[in-house]
Formats: sequence, C-alpha cells, structure tokens
Amino acid sequence: MDFSLNEEQLMLTDSVSRFIDNDYDFETRQKIAESGKGYSTDLWQTYAELGWTAITFAEEDGGLGGGAIELMVMMEQFGRGLVVEPFLATVILAGGVLKNAASTAQKEKWLVGIIEGQIQAALAFSEPQSRFDIADIATNARIDGAKYVLNGEKNLVLNGGNADLLIIPARTSGLQSDQNGITLFAVSADSPGIDRRCYAMVDAHHAADITFKNVTVDETAILGEVGQGIEPLQTVIDEATLSVCAEAMGIMRTMHDKTVEYSKSRVQFGVPIGTFQALQHRMVDNLMACEQTYSLLLWASMLNASGNPDLRKAISALKYQIGTAGRKVAQEAVQIHGAIGMAWELDIAHYFKRITAIELLFGNADFHLSRYLELS
Repeated sequence: MDFSLNEEQLMLTDSVSRFIDNDYDFETRQKIAESGKGYSTDLWQTYAELGWTAITFAEEDGGLGGGAIELMVMMEQFGRGLVVEPFLATVILAGGVLKNAASTAQKEKWLVGIIEGQIQAALAFSEPQSRFDIADIATNARIDGAKYVLNGEKNLVLNGGNADLLIIPARTSGLQSDQNGITLFAVSADSPGIDRRCYAMVDAHHAADITFKNVTVDETAILGEVGQGIEPLQTVIDEATLSVCAEAMGIMRTMHDKTVEYSKSRVQFGVPIGTFQALQHRMVDNLMACEQTYSLLLWASMLNASGNPDLRKAISALKYQIGTAGRKVAQEAVQIHGAIGMAWELDIAHYFKRITAIELLFGNADFHLSRYLELS
C-alpha cells in the first residue's frame, strides 16, 4: 500500500510548513494569543488568500476539492506551530455542517464568506449536561406560526465570541437524548435574544457560553431536513475529531524532537543528560508512541478518504491513542525538561496545554474506548 503524498499534497505541506517556520514563531504566536480576539485577522486573511480555508470544500461551492489527506497534513503542521486561528471552529465544524447540510442558497450566503475569510463561524453543539453525547440536546425550537423560537444554553462553543454565524442543533421533537428530532439552524450571532459570555481557555484558544432566549428565526435558517440533523452533525464531529488528532500528532512529534534536542544540551554531573541510559529508554518509548499514533492517523485518514464504513471505529481507536500515548509523550517531555518545562516562557508548556485540551475535545479516552467496543 502506497502511503506517500502526491505532488499537490506535498506542495500544501510545504506551504503550511514554511508559513509556520517563517511567519508563526513562538513569540509571534504568544502575541496573537494574548490579543483581544485571540487570533490575527490579518493572518486569517492570509489563510484565505493561500486557499487554506477553501481546501476541504467542493469546487462547485467555491472550494478546492481537497479531502481527508489534505486536512490531515494541514492540521499536523498547525499542531507543530500551535496555531490559534479558528480553523477548527470556522472551517471544519461550522463549515462542515454547511458543506453537508446547507442548500445552494445557504452556501452562497454563508459558505462563500467563510472560504473568502470574511465570515467567522461556530458550531454550538455542546450543552452543560451533555458531556460527550451530542444527541443530548435540551435546547429547543418550537414552531410559532411560520417561525421557530429557540430557547436554551450551549457551552464551550469554540470561537463563539468572534463568530458572525452560529450553527445551532436544537430539538424540534422527541425526548432530550433521542437521535431523531434534532434540527440544525444557521443563526446570525447578533440576533436579538442571544447572549454570549466569552473567555480564553487554558490552551489560549477562545470559546463562549451562549444562551438563547426567544431567538426567532424563519424556515430559511434550517439546514437540511427538520428533525434529521444528527447524522450530518455526527459526520462533522467525526471529521473534527480526526482533525484534532492530526493536530495532536504534530504536537507529539514536536515535543519529542524538542526533548531529544534539549537532552543534548542540558548538562548534569558534567555530561549531557541525553547520555543517561534511563532517559534514552524513555525517549525511545516516546518515539515508539509517536510512530504508533502516526500509523493509526494514516489508517483513519485513508478510511475517511475512501468512505470506509469502519471509519468511526478507526477514529475512536486513534482518539484513545491520543488520550493515552499522547498524554504520556507530553508528560515525559515536561518531566525531562524539569521545572522549566512548565515555564510560561518555554513553548513546551504551551504544547502540553494544547494536547491536554485536545484530549478532552469530542470525547476523552474512556469515551472512545467504549465507542470502539460498541462498534466492534
């Protein structure tokens, strides 16, 4: 089986890699993360100009027709650079719902703006009681004449504070955890009745808790079929899970490489600590964890590209690996660096924070182990 990238994929990898190396060093990233929005609007426009925001969308929708492999190589490089721009929230999550469920008119209204870098968006799928069950939705949308009235609360909405567009799964029928009865709505973030409480997370990414109080929309806001929103929502969450796993792979590899390099220059008892056999064994274990994780990432990405029905099982296996082996690599990197590994001024601490956040996004290791067993 050929695992090599084609010419276009290699060019994309090189483009993102050179951007990280030349325009997105750690100091630049820190300044961006500490700004009011938590990301750079200028760099976001650069992403659009380079075609990165168009990669995953079909050509007929204004995109470049890329797929799972292109997304994998991009997210791996974004992990290496600790990128804080809301690519996950706007392009993969909200854009993914529009790609899978929106009508042509809705795509022209919203998706074109996302591709051009003019619109920020967010998918408000998580609720305080739902934990990792995306079907556990208490937010409701009741019919009032020709309109729908939304009431409820969403939490940990990635990019929710900066979003111009909110994609809202709401219950139009059924019980709170029923698979059926969930409808997807596209709502302008400045609509009356929407209240947002914004905050920065531990990994420097931004999120918001959002409440909806008698927010009124018409039928043109509905994405897809009424009551049939769970399948496109699950598809997008699966793709987002695979994407953050690719990001985590970039983080794992970078933390390992930086730890090996540090062990060559850190002197203890008159010799570099990298000469200590015990540390060598630990760093080899980390390398093996990285290689095993990368193999799972390739497997899941190829299944995604081919539309294989075992995709969700592969994603859960990969996410479990990130939650266990990824955590081990990160903890070992911090420990081998010593106290400086937790210093704000050193990038290792920030890689650790991001991979810790990724571990909990879209289901932790225990959740995905259970899902893997259910799907087996």
